[in-house]
Amino acid sequence: MNISLIRIGKLHLDFAQDGFLEYQKRLKHYCKFNDELLLVNSKSKDPEQIKKAEAEAILKKISSSDYVVLLDEKGKSINSIKWARQIEQFQIQNTNLVFVIGGAYGFDETVYKRANAMLSFSAFTFSHQLMPLLFGEQFYRAFTIIKGEPYHHS
Repeated sequence: MNISLIRIGKLHLDFAQDGFLEYQKRLKHYCKFNDELLLVNSKSKDPEQIKKAEAEAILKKISSSDYVVLLDEKGKSINSIKWARQIEQFQIQNTNLVFVIGGAYGFDETVYKRANAMLSFSAFTFSHQLMPLLFGEQFYRAFTIIKGEPYHHS
């Protein structure tokens, strides 16, 4: 299974970047994982224009056959066990999964329209700076659940 994470902007928080890199390294034992960092340089200060520029960059990286999941506060919230079962289904279907973390203002409508699903990690709103770390940890947790490895405790 191929998994890609598309994310907007650099991580300015060193601890979050270090943590994400650790989970990225761990994920390579379970799947082909690609991290795509998009640096969008919008001259505008208008949030809508910034989202449009980010959307254009995001949509260029997605193919028509990709299953796209937005990490978004409006998405579906599930627990780690259900998440692991969902990953198993994706593995069976041999799906190319593309997860997308938007910028500080979220996603443009065109990205919402392209998405196949939306996933929320919490009812809380998290900084896009922290999401790669949370994503990496939850993906790693899912694979350890699937493999029956002693990381997740119910």
